[in-house]
Amino acid sequence: MMSMSSYSLSMLSAFIKKASASTYAGGGEYEKIPERQDFFELVFREGDWSYRDSYTGFYRSSGMEVVRYQNKIVWTSNYGGGMVKGQHELAGPTFEFLKKAMLAKPADWDSFRGPNSLKKELFEYKYSQTGDVSLFHGEEEISYQNKLVFFHQIIGGIVIGK
Repeated sequence: MMSMSSYSLSMLSAFIKKASASTYAGGGEYEKIPERQDFFELVFREGDWSYRDSYTGFYRSSGMEVVRYQNKIVWTSNYGGGMVKGQHELAGPTFEFLKKAMLAKPADWDSFRGPNSLKKELFEYKYSQTGDVSLFHGEEEISYQNKLVFFHQIIGGIVIGK
């Protein structure tokens, strides 16, 4: 496993934010042949770094983000959840609002999803996170007209091998 002496946690965090903004949230292109059957995958590469977001499902989904440094896995994040039962007709506009929230990450906070809150028209996004790039967990919610329509639970952090 790669030694963290080759990179800093701040470099890792900055790369994750850039990769996230360049893939799902930023309208990145999906891989034509994903590594995992029945998954949607988006990939971002820059120098020694690579990022892969791999998820399955639509109304309810589960996914994993993997960051590699010099081809070794150094960070992962798992997320799952989706549309609240009975709210599927709002999936399209909810997911578009989710992308906007994910692009609105504050520069002064190590958020791995979006800001603490964001309101636009009838939608409201909320995200709470405990921890930092080394180990964190979070919860995100989207409400429409003050009614919960979407949720995700997230957990992630650095990977340390033998």
